[in-house]
Amino acid sequence: MKNDLFVTAGEVAQDLGVSKPFAYKLVRQMNEELEAKGFITIAGRVSRKYYEEKFYGMAQAN
Repeated sequence: MKNDLFVTAGEVAQDLGVSKPFAYKLVRQMNEELEAKGFITIAGRVSRKYYEEKFYGMAQAN
């Protein structure tokens, strides 16, 4: 079952065509940005909404 609230590093790797280690680095970076704004984060996952906002055009592609 696909979780609509969060995107995993594996999904990021697949969507962007990058390696999983690089995808984990991107997820970590986005989570650090969210933590700086006061949000609670989960390692290896990032808010789907934030992910789609960060990568211009992702929200319109779906």
